[in-house]
Amino acid sequence: MKNYLLLTIFSLTILASAIMMPANTFADDQQRERTRMVRDQIRARGISHEGTIKAMEEVPRHLYVPGTQRRFAYDDRPLAIGHGQTISQPFIVAYMTELVDPREDHTVLEIGTGSGYQAAILGEIVDEVYTIEIIRELGTQARRRLESAYDNVHVKIADGYYGWEEHAPFDAIVVTAAADHIPPPLIDQLKKGGKMIIPVGSPFQTQQLMLVEKNEDGETSTRGLMPVRFVPFEREEE
Repeated sequence: MKNYLLLTIFSLTILASAIMMPANTFADDQQRERTRMVRDQIRARGISHEGTIKAMEEVPRHLYVPGTQRRFAYDDRPLAIGHGQTISQPFIVAYMTELVDPREDHTVLEIGTGSGYQAAILGEIVDEVYTIEIIRELGTQARRRLESAYDNVHVKIADGYYGWEEHAPFDAIVVTAAADHIPPPLIDQLKKGGKMIIPVGSPFQTQQLMLVEKNEDGETSTRGLMPVRFVPFEREEE
C-alpha cells in the first residue's frame, strides 16, 4: 500500500511536470523570438535609444495580437487586429518611440490605441501614458489588457483629433493613424520643447511620417522622415 501510494505521488508529479512543460517552453520560445526581433529588426537598423530597446525586449508582443496571429507576432511586418486596424511592424514602433525621445519623467499622449502595444512600450519608459481609441471594441479590449499590466497607462474611447486636454501639455505625442493634416488641438497640447510623430497623407496610399517639434518659444517646425503606410485616422461622424 505504501509503495502504491509513493508510485501514485510520483506519477502525479511526473504528470504535473509534463503538463507544465509546454507553457514554460512556449514562454521560452517567445522570449527567444523577442530577443531575435530586437537584435535583427531593431538594433540592426540603427535604433539605439536604450529605453526603447529595453521596452521592446520586455513587452510580450504576442499578447497584443489576436490568437490566430500569435505565431507571426515577432515577424518583421504589421498584423491585422480586427476592425480594419493593424499593429505596426516592430521596427516602426521602435522608430517612432525613439524619435520622440521618451524619458522617465515624461507624460505622453498616444492617438490610436489599437491593440495597446505602442502604449505598453511607452508605459515601460515614461511616467504617464494617455491613449485614445475611437473604435469602442478595440478600446475596451486594450483598456482591459493595459490596465491589468500597467498603472500608468490610461485609455479613453473618443475621437483622438481633440487630444486629451485635461492632461495636457504632453512631452510627446505619438499618432498611429494617418491624418490628411496635423490636428491643431494636438499641436496646442504639445509642451514647449516637445515632439510629436504623426503619419500624414491620403488614406490607403503612401504617407509621410512627420516629426513636429515645438521650441521653447512655442513655435513649431515639421519635417518629413520616411514614406509609410498607416490605416486612416478615423473621426466621429458629425
